[in-house]
Amino acid sequence: MTLSFVSLRASETVTWIKVDRPTFDLVGVVLSSLGLAGICAGVALTLGAVLGIGFIVRGRRAPSPLSERLSLHLLQAPPH
Repeated sequence: MTLSFVSLRASETVTWIKVDRPTFDLVGVVLSSLGLAGICAGVALTLGAVLGIGFIVRGRRAPSPLSERLSLHLLQAPPH
């Protein structure tokens, strides 16, 4: 009996399958986009704060001023 059932199922051809009409969830897309933008803004804010505080602390610990470190010393007067 199972042999005839298998041969019957193998000879059938499926031409179409009924599915529900797709819907576009605009609210879901907008909320997902806002969530992703919020995560990116949070990461950028955190990274900027950490780097900014690091640069400020490093600049205060430096023995010479920033302008002295970045200068090329092209216009120095010769020693007397």
